[in-house]
Amino acid sequence: MNTGFKIIGWGSSVPDLVLTNADLEKMVDTSDEWILERTGIRERRVGAESTSGLAIEASQKALAKAGLQGNDVDFVVAATLTADQVCPGIAAYVQAELGVRGGALDINAACSGFAYGLITAQGLIMAGANRVLVIGAERLSTITDYTDRNTAVLFGDGAGALLVEAVQEGGDMLAWDAGCDGSLAHLLYCEHGDYIRMDGKEVFRNAVRAVVESSTNVLAEAGVTADDISLLVPHQANIRIVQAVCQRLGIPEERAAMVIEKYANTSSASIPLALVDAIDNGRVQPGDLLLLTGFGAGMTWASAVLRWPR
Repeated sequence: MNTGFKIIGWGSSVPDLVLTNADLEKMVDTSDEWILERTGIRERRVGAESTSGLAIEASQKALAKAGLQGNDVDFVVAATLTADQVCPGIAAYVQAELGVRGGALDINAACSGFAYGLITAQGLIMAGANRVLVIGAERLSTITDYTDRNTAVLFGDGAGALLVEAVQEGGDMLAWDAGCDGSLAHLLYCEHGDYIRMDGKEVFRNAVRAVVESSTNVLAEAGVTADDISLLVPHQANIRIVQAVCQRLGIPEERAAMVIEKYANTSSASIPLALVDAIDNGRVQPGDLLLLTGFGAGMTWASAVLRWPR
């Protein structure tokens, strides 16, 4: 019987078009200094043809890293809030393009989506799946109001993917924690055909609380402490949120994977983008403990402790 998964592949994808803070200065009443000081963002990638296209490219890279083909995969789990259309979900397009032999589904837990995806993959593995592709992909530029100075500067497009494989002893995910407080849904939402709307101050306050509590819970469940964590991989929403989380958890900022400066907030894609960037830059070593944690509209939150494969 499968007891968990090991990580065997990873990949990411972002559009070629770079939208800088200087570009935004020409579009809305803002400045590079104001954006950088309050968010930590210098630029973001926009203009992808489709969310599924980003997801497919990231997935192809993850498969190539593992030396496998799509027909070696049993299930696709894609986290997104910006699917190409109301239905079907982007996972169906990934399944078709890659030739995955099994099922495919989308998850919409907003910025917590990728962590929710890993938790879902763990359940599928324990139910008998052999390999699961977990994706976070977004085209937030399609629901960003570039006349609203409070949100126009925050969001970008991108995708990241992990390929996981069943193991019968142990596994790379040591523990997980997830939750939602639907009474806070009004703080961050997007109606059909409209743009993202957000109460920034309240989102900030509740996000820090939720991430710290969820991270504390998952560390205890895994039987480890913050000192044992080699790399914190947080949702890339705002540099100030990450700094506050690091301070409260007692994790030095230099042990946090950060790509917000170049990719901005990519919702469910932000954790895998930050993770893949850290791996590719040699920041993740065999046996390292990683803390992945995120929060998003709903309001949802989710965390996981992973041991990077030895």
